[in-house]
Amino acid sequence: MAEHEEPAKQSLLPYDTWATEALRHVVEEALDHVARHGLPGGHHFYLTFLTGHPGVEIPARLKSRFPDEMTIVLQHQFWDLAVDRAAQRFRVGLSFGGVPATLVVPFAALTAFADPEVRFGLRFAPPSDAAKDEPAPEKSADTETLPQEPPQVVSLDAFRQRGSPKE
Repeated sequence: MAEHEEPAKQSLLPYDTWATEALRHVVEEALDHVARHGLPGGHHFYLTFLTGHPGVEIPARLKSRFPDEMTIVLQHQFWDLAVDRAAQRFRVGLSFGGVPATLVVPFAALTAFADPEVRFGLRFAPPSDAAKDEPAPEKSADTETLPQEPPQVVSLDAFRQRGSPKE
């Protein structure tokens, strides 16, 4: 460590918020593209979201099965995917145990997004009011398993200042 390093200054600009919004916009663009053109090639998405977040609309049976967090897979069997940019949410139809359901998920409810085809992923910190204890991951709503190699995940922590590196 250098002897006379100054402590990191706290920003008066909300860079963390802006960066999170920009990364959520990546998910919004991906879903909007798929809604208009379908999934290209082998691309498929894992979307993890907080089921209790304001604006999330899922059937009660799914809410009771996934009271904190739920992961859905958009690959072969989904329908009516629509992105509502004004409301900052998406809607999709999926089947759970052979029973069709429509889910509405605000982008702010997302905690993770992954496209295993290209090993791309994003993680989002839960909103501060939901961050009391990070929920344990629930079973995926889809029976597919994650690929052997995890997707590359971009975390905002990689861009935050952390003080001096250890020597």
